[in-house]
Amino acid sequence: MALTKVDKIWMDGELVDWDKANVHVLTHALHYGSGVFEGIRCYETASGPAVFRLTEHMERLESSAAMLLMDIDHTVEEMVEAVKDVIRVNGLRSCYVRPLVFRGYGVMGLDPLPAPVSMAIAAWPWETYLGEEALLHGVAVGVSSWRQRGINSTPPAIKATGQYINSSLARIEANRHGYAEAVLLNEEGKVCEGTGENLFIVKKGVIHTPPVSDGILEGITRDSIMTIARNLGHEVRESSLVRTDLYTADEMFMTGSAAEVVPVHSVDGRRIGEPGPVTLGLQDYFFRVVQGKEPAYAAWLEHV
Repeated sequence: MALTKVDKIWMDGELVDWDKANVHVLTHALHYGSGVFEGIRCYETASGPAVFRLTEHMERLESSAAMLLMDIDHTVEEMVEAVKDVIRVNGLRSCYVRPLVFRGYGVMGLDPLPAPVSMAIAAWPWETYLGEEALLHGVAVGVSSWRQRGINSTPPAIKATGQYINSSLARIEANRHGYAEAVLLNEEGKVCEGTGENLFIVKKGVIHTPPVSDGILEGITRDSIMTIARNLGHEVRESSLVRTDLYTADEMFMTGSAAEVVPVHSVDGRRIGEPGPVTLGLQDYFFRVVQGKEPAYAAWLEHV
């Protein structure tokens, strides 16, 4: 999806012009994928712009960096304020936010530790990731021939830039086969996630989602939906799933900061159907939460 240009990007503690937010061509992360990132959404509410679960996102960014032995020169609190600064200076009411921590210019080679660590935060207007029609009627997905990266190769718990090559390969394949999104299996054939979303099915009134131990990213929107669903009285299970569980699901949906809550209407050409009552109920409640209309979840919104 095309980027919408705004005025400023935060880089290593300074706000710089969008067109001047550049790095050297020999930046380590450009060659070896040595970076970590987050995807975050800011929503317009009656009380002004509010970022959804911002502190949790920055805590996960800090955790990802720590697992790659990258020291960030800013505290979580400082990074939270930097995100708010970027949104304010660009006059944004709702937007997508992309914090990025990466190994910069200075050394070359597979050992990343001598390379300096830099950080950038950008924000821009971005509509729903898979399109408004997807939110209303769902999307067609296909199980990818590409397997999810192994937990002992490039751990899914680290939201690292380089390992999203795996997701890119699966997304390209899915799109070329006429699907909006792919579903990745792990090496044991268990269902993991989409290329940038967690996955849920509904079967006989019970909501199921793959466990972290099957090789998924522990998504913040995933956690939000599980919490909301349980508070609404739904039974939610973290259960290992296989491909045919998707074919026989009563409902299916995917979640992510970019994608939000997107129904799935078919898998590999097997029709699940129009979005069902559980999916639509959770989707509607989620949007009420992020728009500041559910006071019980006010702590999830950090106002700019």
